[in-house]
Amino acid sequence: MNTIPADIQLQIEGMTCASCVSRVEKALLKVQGVSTASVNLATEKATVTAAPPVALADLLAAVEKAGYTAHEAVAEPPAQAGQAAASRVPGWWPVAVSAALTLPLVLPMALSLVGIEAMLGPWWQLALATPVQFWLGARFYIAGWKALRARAGNMDLLVALGTSAAFGLSVYLMWQHAGHDGMPHLYFEASAAVITLVLLGKWLEQRAKRQTADAIRALNALRPTTATVRRHGTDQELPIEAVQVGDLVFVRPGERVSVDGEVVEGASHLDESLITGESRPVAKHVGDRVTGGAINAEGALLVKTLAIGAETTLARVIRMVESAQAAKAPIQRVVDRVSAVFVPVVLGIALVTFVGWMLAGGGLEQSLINAVAVLVIACPCALGLATPTAIMAGTGVAARRGILIKDAEALEVAHAVTTIAFDKTGTLTEGKPALVAIEPAAGVDAAEVLRLAAGLQRSSSHPLALAVLARAQADAVAVPPSKAAQALPGRGLEAEIEGRQLQLGSTRLLHEAGLQAGALQARADALEADGRTLSWLLAIEGDGTASLLGLLAFGDTLKPSAAPAVKRLHALGVKTVLLTGDNRGSARAVAEALGITDVRAEVLPADKAAVVQSLRANGEVVAMVGDGINDAPALAAAQVGIAMSTGTDVAMETAGITLMRGDPLLVPDALDVSRRTYAKIRQGLFWAFAYNVLGIPLAALGWLSPVIAGAAMAFSSVSVVTNALMLRRWRGSSVGEEQS
Repeated sequence: MNTIPADIQLQIEGMTCASCVSRVEKALLKVQGVSTASVNLATEKATVTAAPPVALADLLAAVEKAGYTAHEAVAEPPAQAGQAAASRVPGWWPVAVSAALTLPLVLPMALSLVGIEAMLGPWWQLALATPVQFWLGARFYIAGWKALRARAGNMDLLVALGTSAAFGLSVYLMWQHAGHDGMPHLYFEASAAVITLVLLGKWLEQRAKRQTADAIRALNALRPTTATVRRHGTDQELPIEAVQVGDLVFVRPGERVSVDGEVVEGASHLDESLITGESRPVAKHVGDRVTGGAINAEGALLVKTLAIGAETTLARVIRMVESAQAAKAPIQRVVDRVSAVFVPVVLGIALVTFVGWMLAGGGLEQSLINAVAVLVIACPCALGLATPTAIMAGTGVAARRGILIKDAEALEVAHAVTTIAFDKTGTLTEGKPALVAIEPAAGVDAAEVLRLAAGLQRSSSHPLALAVLARAQADAVAVPPSKAAQALPGRGLEAEIEGRQLQLGSTRLLHEAGLQAGALQARADALEADGRTLSWLLAIEGDGTASLLGLLAFGDTLKPSAAPAVKRLHALGVKTVLLTGDNRGSARAVAEALGITDVRAEVLPADKAAVVQSLRANGEVVAMVGDGINDAPALAAAQVGIAMSTGTDVAMETAGITLMRGDPLLVPDALDVSRRTYAKIRQGLFWAFAYNVLGIPLAALGWLSPVIAGAAMAFSSVSVVTNALMLRRWRGSSVGEEQS
């Protein structure tokens, strides 16, 4: 029996740099049955894809053998997580204690620059440096030893070797000059200062990483824990786990909606800003859908539950954001390959530095100090953090603005998009067309055309079908039953009504039936010129011949933000294409109103994908924006698929980016946040490499002391993460181009 691989998330403890990431991934991939393993240093999580026979214990054992600890990642309820955080000892205490012990060692050096001699005696220096080295710095020895046992290297090993060398040299000099007058300069302050600076850097780094995960915490905070359920006429407060689909949930003014559902009683406004990014309250009446996590304003609502638990919109949003933040961008793979050999190379450079200085007559003391400086400055923390922290910050701020990015690859590719192909109905238009004209053929009554069209459409949920049924209801038309209804992809639909085989669909359907519009052609041309969508009603005779019964014309309105969205895309240097199955006249009218010059009309769903492929073949990086089932092939064919959440689930599952509200302005916003995120990734990697490319030679030449090297190493990680956090200032198109 075939088994389907499943994703397992592990929380990894003890990773400190990009080399750790590489080693954990290799260890997990060695477990039989594991197909992929991706480790994220910023979230300290591993995502493993493995066949079901793979036991969790085998994965944990592999991580343990690599020198780290792991457990299955389990999401904590927000309340519990907050209580746990409040009860812990402050994370800064090792930094504070280490700084307090190190300051008396470093301060005399600073005072000596202004002629004040206040250097402590050697035994005082030893007493202050020893707890820093072996108590507060124990973490570096433990992690470094685990790395050695796994025949690998990491940041901890470099720090442990470097500071131990400085500490050991100081003890050696004390022993050599014991009982002699005068004491040479000791390097206890170097070893203690390096450990203090590294601890400070790691603490600042952890703080910054927690801020990159703010979006997830904010979304988790929206998860309700209880709901007021009305059963048998009585309201009772139940745990959210006890609510069932179909239950009636009562939502008081000011409360948070606890389930996804449909309003069956009451009216109010809901604040959905943290879910959809819509800043204004949204009016809700009977029949409207509501989303769990939204805040109810002034009115009481009774909501019929349609989705609970993992199936709610909020749960899906959280899963998508977590998935994007845990994923590894393609550019990160290059960094992983570099980091896999980084530590051994650095150890080699440190050894060459030591030997070179010894051969040049620098002496043991100078040679060792320069080698220590090389070890300390070369820690590859920043390399491992540059990409994941930028992706976490970018996907997080995008989610808060209503842009859900499914994976890191979509985020990275979107920055390079050169052409956007738009579907028309529901994407650039409101998607709520109205039946504006009924033109019967000769010998047919207009009411009969409407009656038969409504019969054909009675089981369809297509926007045009809803428009026909709404008109039939308004005109009090009795809608006949239909049999054997089936869709004609890209053309329309057909069914049997009152013994007659009927079809309703596009101009393509009319021509494929071998018919011409005849006397209706002039009227059809005029309606198309006005931007109307046309549907033709045909009767199929027993011998296969067809006759024309009439013409229906639909009008749809452009979304208010459609034109500004297209204008902003053009300002970003992105070309736009209108890709629709609608008639040429309607497509042309919409395109002219929006400033789109490339129009592809009367395109079948399969042909939409072919158009996207042709654009890609011409060297364009293509994004497709759509909302319907018929857009799914094109969304999959594009390098980046962008789906409106107001559309179908199929479209959203296919797309790499989902817009949580049907606002076309979110399209240029999605490209903008992608460009800014990718820029932060490149900046972070540049500075991470620059610190090492510049710092290692300076340290090897003796131009950097271990203390300055330690400060530079700590600053590199903090600066890379802080630079990524600048993305949190992004506000989308509502704020101008002044954002950083």
